[in-house]
Amino acid sequence: MTIHATIDTTRNFRPKSEALALLIERGFLHQCTDLEALDAKLVEGRVTAYAGFDATADSLHVGHLLPLMAMRWLQKLDHKPILLIGGGTTRIGDPSFRTESRPMLDDAAIERNLRGIRDTVERLFDLSEGEGRMVNNAEWLDEFRFLEFLRDFGTHFTVNRMMTFDSVRSRLDAQQPLSVLEFCYMMLQAVDFVELNKRFDCTLQIGGSDQWGNIVNGVDLGRRSGNQLFGFTLPLLTTASGAKMGKTADGAVWLNPSRLSSFDFWQFWRNTADADVVRFLKLFTDLPLSEIDRLARLEGQEVNEAKKILATQVTSIVHGPEAARAAMEQGEALFSGKEDGTQPTHVLSADLLDGSLGLLSLLVRLGFAGSNSEARRLVQGNSVRVNGELETDDRRQLTRNDTREDRTLSIAVGRKRKALVQFG
Repeated sequence: MTIHATIDTTRNFRPKSEALALLIERGFLHQCTDLEALDAKLVEGRVTAYAGFDATADSLHVGHLLPLMAMRWLQKLDHKPILLIGGGTTRIGDPSFRTESRPMLDDAAIERNLRGIRDTVERLFDLSEGEGRMVNNAEWLDEFRFLEFLRDFGTHFTVNRMMTFDSVRSRLDAQQPLSVLEFCYMMLQAVDFVELNKRFDCTLQIGGSDQWGNIVNGVDLGRRSGNQLFGFTLPLLTTASGAKMGKTADGAVWLNPSRLSSFDFWQFWRNTADADVVRFLKLFTDLPLSEIDRLARLEGQEVNEAKKILATQVTSIVHGPEAARAAMEQGEALFSGKEDGTQPTHVLSADLLDGSLGLLSLLVRLGFAGSNSEARRLVQGNSVRVNGELETDDRRQLTRNDTREDRTLSIAVGRKRKALVQFG
C-alpha cells in the first residue's frame, strides 16, 4: 500500500481530479493511503465518501468541523457524502490518543446525542435521497454475535501490528490501562468501512490525523476482501500560537446553538489571530480562493474586516444565514461600543457567582480576550472597568455582590468595547 504525506503532495504530485486539487489547495490533506489511485478514482466519476463521529455529546464541536467541511466540498463537486454516526461504537469509545477511558453512556443518552448531531449535519449537507445520507453503525454492529465476529474478522488483525499504532502506544507509554474493549475499537471501525462499501459502494474514508491507524486497518480489511478502499486524513489543527484549535477557557466550541449561542460562536471566529485568518478562510468557508487571496493582502486594522467575514461565513454555514446576520450586527455593536438598545447582552447562569467566575475567564467568554494571559494584560494595563469602576486585580472573582439590582453587570474594555451580562 502506497503512503503519501503532505510534503510529497505539494512538491511532486499534480492531481487531475477537481476534487483532490481543491482539497489539497485549501489545505485539507495530511496523509492518503494511495494518492494517485484515489485521484484516478475521482476522475472516473462519482465517489462515495464517509466521515464518522461517535455520539459522545449532543453536539459536534469545532474539532469536527474540518472533516465536515472536506465532505461538504466533495458534495459540492458532485461526490456523495455519508455521515456515519457511531451509535454502536459509542458504547466502547475510541481510545485514540486518550490517557483514560471514555465514560460509558446508556442507550437513552446515545439516542439523545444522535438527535443533536443530526441537527448539525442537516444544516451542512443535502441528505436527500441519492445525494447524501446519515447512517448509524448500530444497524450492523448490533447484529453481530461475538464468536461469529471473531471468526469472520479476528484473523485479519494481529496484536503485533495494532501495538505499533501511535494511538495505542501513546496510552501504553503513559502507563495507563487499555481495556480489551477499547482495543477492539479499531476492529469495529475497520468493519464499518467494509460494511459501508458493501451497502453503499463507499470507497473513501476521511478523518483526523489521529485516526490514521484505524483508517489504514479499514483499507487493509477491504483489500483482503478484494476491494480497493482509500483513506484520507486531515492535518491536526492548531493555531499560530501552537494551541489546539477549538478550545477556549470554557471548553469546546460547540456547533449546536443550544450549546453555544450564535453570537458566541461568531465571536470565537472574530477573535482569530491575524496569522490564522487566511488558513481558516480556506478551511472553514465556501469563499473562492481568489477572494481569499484578496483578503490575504489586507494589512493593519483592515485585517479585522477579514476576521468579520470569516466569522460571518462560518456562522452562516453552521447556524444559518439569519443567525449569522444577527450575530454580525451584535458583534458590530460590541466592537463599535454602541450604548443604545443594541448593546450586546450575555446571559449566564447565576450559579457562576458562587465564587467560580473569575474576571479573566469572563473577559475571554465575552470575546474581549483570546486567552487568560491576554485578559490579564488588559487588566494590568488599566483597560478594564466593572460597573464603570477601574479594575486592577487580575485575580478578581465576581460574586452576587458585584451585580446591580436587576442582576446585571457591565464590563468595558477601553472606551469602545462594552457588554452587559445578565445573570439568570
